Amino acid sequence: MSADSLLLDSTFVITEVDQQKYDRVSRITGFREDLKFFLDIHCELYPVVVGETIQLSIASTLSLDGSKDDAANSKTGWRETRSGELTLADTYDYVCHGKVYRFEEGSGETIHVYASFGGLLLHIEGPHKRLSGLRHEYIYLLIKK
Repeated sequence: MSADSLLLDSTFVITEVDQQKYDRVSRITGFREDLKFFLDIHCELYPVVVGETIQLSIASTLSLDGSKDDAANSKTGWRETRSGELTLADTYDYVCHGKVYRFEEGSGETIHVYASFGGLLLHIEGPHKRLSGLRHEYIYLLIKK
């Protein structure tokens, strides 16, 4: 896996799961010492509970060699691979393709990054050094326990 394609790779502890607003969607909150995220997930496909640890990764491509893919313009979509070729998605339990739509400066060195995965939203906040690599238009969100 090319180091340039993996934009963020961190382990988080789930601190909150809110399933009150929608039937099959939960807004989860995860925390680690320097990062915090809020993420809408399909809770029937991927249930999580408070106190659970997950690995959350964000990548610019699913290709293991780091080569760029163009899932946004592809007629087959990101799940279709060339003749059984393994991808980064094969090593994760929950994968979404989406778009980064906003960056905001926070207090001090903190920035806020917002992304949408077909209406499921991600808000992640942390130091500029850790999150500045997310300045890509299209990204993949990958989660595993």
